[in-house]
Amino acid sequence: MAVKIRLKRMGAKKNPFYRIVVADSRSPRDGRFIEEIGYYNPLTEPKTIKVDSEKAEKWLKNGAKPTETVEKLFKDSGLYNKAEEATEK
Repeated sequence: MAVKIRLKRMGAKKNPFYRIVVADSRSPRDGRFIEEIGYYNPLTEPKTIKVDSEKAEKWLKNGAKPTETVEKLFKDSGLYNKAEEATEK
């Protein structure tokens, strides 16, 4: 089973809000997911990104692959910097 960390679209028409979820790569975008690990709101200024870093690191260590967009969000929120520091020690 290939696991991905990706965005699940929520919100109304022209008012997007995204949840960051861990899901099987075969399930649809807004379908079944394994665990919710955060959210992203692109409409606020500045953009709101909230990620549970412990859950995200756990899934990344277990082999979950983030999509390009989620990977960019993780870099913006500083999650990858924390993960690199933990592996150096």
